[in-house]
Amino acid sequence: MGLEYSKELSEKEVNDFSKTTGFTKTQITKLYEKFMILNTQKTGRVSYQEFLNIPELASNPILERVISLIDKNNNQFIEFHELIETLSIFVVEEKKQERVDFVFKIYDLNGDGFISNGDLFLVLKSMVGENLKDIQLQQIVDKTIAKFDKDEDGKLSYDEFINLTKDFKLDELLLHELEI
Repeated sequence: MGLEYSKELSEKEVNDFSKTTGFTKTQITKLYEKFMILNTQKTGRVSYQEFLNIPELASNPILERVISLIDKNNNQFIEFHELIETLSIFVVEEKKQERVDFVFKIYDLNGDGFISNGDLFLVLKSMVGENLKDIQLQQIVDKTIAKFDKDEDGKLSYDEFINLTKDFKLDELLLHELEI
């Protein structure tokens, strides 16, 4: 990919993104302009490190995990289509299931289809930092698992996670956490 990446989206690309993402053409153009500012190497993609260097995002405790989930082809770079397709799950009402899937994957650190006690502890620890002692945080994790682990296997399945999130405004929580 040694060629310099095009600085503008074609009208067809903008129209296609608009149809599939729920963003307006103006929003797509603005997102692309911001993306291209991050694209310092002019390759059409942004490295994980470039995202981590953004001061407004750098303090987000789950940023690395979110970036790794946006990177669908696991090449350590975010391409514009990956970013806009992921952001669209928070814009299009019909993509509610994808939103839940995305959040579940944030917590399922090892990708085994379950949120273990350890998974939940590590994600929450990254969010609360030193504001809670480990023992206090572990008590919260244990109570959460005990309350929602209906089959009593010591971890949360996808369905159990959905039950956990029913009382929360998941979209608002995640959008706030991602600062979108």
